[in-house]
Order: sequence, then C-alpha cells, then structure tokens
Amino acid sequence: MAEFVVWAPLKKRVRVLVDNRKHDMVEESGGWWHVDVPDAGPGAAYSFLLDDDETPLPDPRSQWQPTGVHSASRLYDHDAFFWSDHAWTGRQLPGSVLYELHIGTFTEAGTFDSAIEKLDHLVSLGIDLVEVLPVNAVDGDRNWGYDGVGWYAVTENYGGPDGFKRFIDACHTRGLGVVLDVVYNHMGPSGAYLDRFGPYFAGETIWGPTVNLDGAHSEEVRRYIIDNALMWLRDFHLDGLRLDAVHALHDTRARHVLDQLAGEVESLSTHLGRPLSLIAESDLNDAKMVTAREGGGYGLHAQWADDVHHSLHAVLTGEDQGYYADFATAGLTGLAHVLTRVFLHEGTWSSFRGRNHGAPVDTRRIPAHRFVTYLQDHDQVGNRAAGDRHAATLTPGLVACGAALLFCSPFTPMVFMGEEWGARTPWQFFAHFPDDRLNDAVREGRRSEFASHGWDAAEEVPDPTDVQTFLDSKLDWNEAAEEPHSTVLATYRELIALRKARPELSDPWLDEVDVDVDDDARTIVLHRGGLRLAVNLGDDPVTFDLGLPVGRVLLASEPVEVDEEALTVGPESFVIAEIG
Repeated sequence: MAEFVVWAPLKKRVRVLVDNRKHDMVEESGGWWHVDVPDAGPGAAYSFLLDDDETPLPDPRSQWQPTGVHSASRLYDHDAFFWSDHAWTGRQLPGSVLYELHIGTFTEAGTFDSAIEKLDHLVSLGIDLVEVLPVNAVDGDRNWGYDGVGWYAVTENYGGPDGFKRFIDACHTRGLGVVLDVVYNHMGPSGAYLDRFGPYFAGETIWGPTVNLDGAHSEEVRRYIIDNALMWLRDFHLDGLRLDAVHALHDTRARHVLDQLAGEVESLSTHLGRPLSLIAESDLNDAKMVTAREGGGYGLHAQWADDVHHSLHAVLTGEDQGYYADFATAGLTGLAHVLTRVFLHEGTWSSFRGRNHGAPVDTRRIPAHRFVTYLQDHDQVGNRAAGDRHAATLTPGLVACGAALLFCSPFTPMVFMGEEWGARTPWQFFAHFPDDRLNDAVREGRRSEFASHGWDAAEEVPDPTDVQTFLDSKLDWNEAAEEPHSTVLATYRELIALRKARPELSDPWLDEVDVDVDDDARTIVLHRGGLRLAVNLGDDPVTFDLGLPVGRVLLASEPVEVDEEALTVGPESFVIAEIG
C-alpha cells in the first residue's frame, strides 16, 4: 500500500491516477488531499487529475521523473538504497576548500558514475567540499541546471536519484563532503505545473515564474522550499546547499524564509550529528545573510563574495567593462580593500547600478570564512560571450599569482572545475528544450544580453542551443598532464597544502590582515601572521623590502633571491616566505 498526498487548496475534486487506475482523494485540513492505494509500490506510475480536467499532471513533490518532467511521476523508495557512509561525520565549511563542478561537462560521459572516477583527483588536489551545480529535473537533455522544474527529483540526464546517491556515497568514502546548488527563486520555463495545483507563483522574472513567499496561501509554498532543502540534506546525505540568487526571493513577512530555513537546518544538523552548511549567492553586499540569528541576522553559514572576484579579475585581466568598471578604476588599492573588508561597495557609489550599494562588514565579529571567494565560477566564466577562462588570455604566471592571492586570503576559497590545471576548454552557456520556440527565445535573449555588455553578439556568442556548444564545454582531462597545465596543477596542489599546513592562512579574522600595494609597480604584499605573500604582477623583477629578516621561502612560482630583509621576485610571479 502507498499513501498519496498533494496540496491543492482551491480545488473541488482531486484524483490520483496510479498505473492507469483512478482513485478519488479526500480533502483534509489546509488544502491537502489524501488517499491510500493498495498494491502500489516503488516504481508505480502516478499522476493527478484536478477538478474535472482529465489532463494528468506530475506530482509537485515527485522524487522520480524517469521519462521527463511532463510525464507521470514514479514512486521512489529512499530506504531501498544501500549507503556505505555510516561512519561519515561531515565536513565543516570553515577551513575547507570548495570545488564547483557541473556533472554534464565534468567528464566526457557526463554522468554521476563517470564523475566518481575523477574523485581521487579532487582528493589529491586537497578539496574538502564538492559543490555540484543543480541536478533537479529539467525539460531537455542538456542544461546548466537553473531551468529546473522538478525540485524534488534528480534528472535522468546524469543518472537519476540512485546515481546521485552513488556519487555522494563515493565522495564520503573518500573524505569529500558534497554541497548541492539549489534554485528557489524561480522555476524553469518549461514543465512547471505547480500553478495548476495552487497559488505557488507570485509573478515572472527574466528566468521564469517566481514563488509566492508572502501572499495568501504562502505558508505551504514556504514549506515546499524548506521541506525540499531538508530532503536533500537528510535523504541524500548532503553536507550543504548553495542557495541561488537569494536577493530574488521576494519575502515581506516578518520572518524571512531564509531565517526560517536556517533555523530548521540547524535543528536537522543537531539531530543528524554532523555539520550542515547553507551558502547564499547574494547580490546585496549585506552581511546580514551570514550574521548569526541571535545577532539579528539570517544565520546562513556563508555567502559568495563577488566583489573579491571582480577585483581580482579586473587587476589580473585589465578588463573594465560592465560591472568591472569600478573595480578596474580602484585597481590594486581596491583589491587591498576587498582583501580586508570583503566588499568594495559598502554603501558607496556603484557606477554599474547608478546608485549607492551595499553595507560595511563588521570585521571584528564576522569571520572571513563566511565569505566564499574564487577566481572563476560557473557564472563568471559561462556568462562571458565566449565562455573563456582565465587561462585562455592570461599567462601561466598571472594564473599562479591569482591562485596565490586566493588561497592566502582569509576567505573560504572555491575552485571551478578545470581551473586547477589552467584548462583552455571554454565553459559556455548552453540549454536545449524540446520546444523550438523556447530555443529561439533563449538564443535571441542571450545575444541581446551580451550585446548590452559590449560584445559583438553575432560573432562572439555561440548558439546556446547547439549541441556543439555543450560538447565544447566538456573538460579535456588530457590537458592536466601536459605543460604548462601540469605546472599550474602542481602550484594549486602546493598552495592548498600550504593553506592547510599553516594556520595563519586560514585564520578568518579580517582585522588581522594587512595588505601593501604599489599600483605603479603592480605589486602586492599580503601579511598573514608571520607569513608574507609577495606578488609581482608587473613585467620587470621587483625587490620587496619586508622590514624584517626573511626566515625561509615556503613556496615560490619562480626562483627568488633572498637578501636579509629583502626578496627579489621575477615578473608575473609570487613568493610566500616566513619573516622575523
């Protein structure tokens, strides 16, 4: 026997169609409908019929959609999967290094099982947490994942729910935690049937329908989100969630949905006896996201810090278009600011937005490990016209300098797949829907967006719906063994190992960090306790007078000269040394 329940508060009649047999459901309190169906077990196909409409609709909380988002749901039994991670005690975010990957392009096969074959590489690199781009059910066979509509189901494109569990289990047996990117701010444009059941939607965004968090009947819509988050963490043994674009969650209620979510995740963490992390992507430059709930914040464990990325990118590449303009103008002085203050815009003028933006961070009370920083991520690569990575335009020396600044910073560092060996393969925007009209809209919308940023859309923007764009975005793992990629990979491994070996480098208190810069010489000295990171981004050798005796060189990207209190560093290179 199986129990079927669905929330449809405004319907007069609801039936469930189970293996082609209809069953009337009974309305209970709160708009929930229920029926027990004998002889229905795991794998049974089912869908719902609303009022007198004979159109079968998939379950809004379906956990298995093996034949697509428009088809019948299937009963899925979480207890049937055998886990081998019983000794897993979790992985905390502070002190960790994250690795962001997209299952479909991480390997040639693009499945959970093929990704398992590469996990030992991540272990040898020194990764602690693997952050996986969205895997929920989506209409079409290739997608970044942000067009998902089956929030409770794992796409069959990568191997379905059992495949995802095998991947997580394999990570845990290797000491790797897993964070899943989830999208709660909008639904995808095809296959979102929730509004047929009830008032789930509150309007439209450029990405698709947004959810009703504060209107009539919003209580169960909020539960739809929170129950989904708890499901991933509990039933899939995940160690954390990355919450996409939380600034797009429109919630005017006294208790914000993020605060509510953080509270319930804390309760689940206590019950499970392992740390669970919530990481927000926020465009607000507001540390309230990561301020403890007892301090009046939302209590999330971390948020992405785009200002650090933007500053690093502008300094390394010289780009100054769009939102990079203020960071390019600020130069190395701006980089010093974000390395000690997190945000460049902290209530100050943003020329890109045409207004003041952000608020200051209380660096004495909020540790820097609550800010995830990166040189590249899926957005900052994939939202470029050609999807080009740093290694496509920067020298290996500058790539290494950027990595040194990232891993010697007090923040939580994240690596984007392939970055560790300076991958030359692009990572482009791709999506494909069965509906050609949607494909046309995606194609034209993407070109229009890029044209507004100054790129020649006709020449530089690949067709996101062309299968070749997807195939071109797959990693070439053969690169890692070739020069200059193998040297870049060795540098990443050494930097991560040094970060883990020296407590000064993971110390999270920003008021203990000092940065000296010379814009003209293009040099940076980062002070981390008794360590100094000296970076020369210029074209000529530079001598750094550190003011204290140099003890020993711990790591250098090129040979250096040591003379008592001075280090002579070659062009486009770095050195990390003990002083005193």
